[in-house]
Amino acid sequence: MELKAGDIVMLKSGGQPLTVADVKGNDVTCLWMGVEGDLFRETLPLAVLEQLEELDDDEDDEDEE
Repeated sequence: MELKAGDIVMLKSGGQPLTVADVKGNDVTCLWMGVEGDLFRETLPLAVLEQLEELDDDEDDEDEE
């Protein structure tokens, strides 16, 4: 899996979406907002993450029709 800054990932065990801030080898620094609006930052191993598929704006428009 090739990740880059700005990609959206999730822990394989579940939870909320995380935004990739930086990738260095197998270490991925992720950011996310807590329930109370706090910003969290954590470096996680690549092995515990899965990339979420992003919908194109065109696909969103088709769903609304």
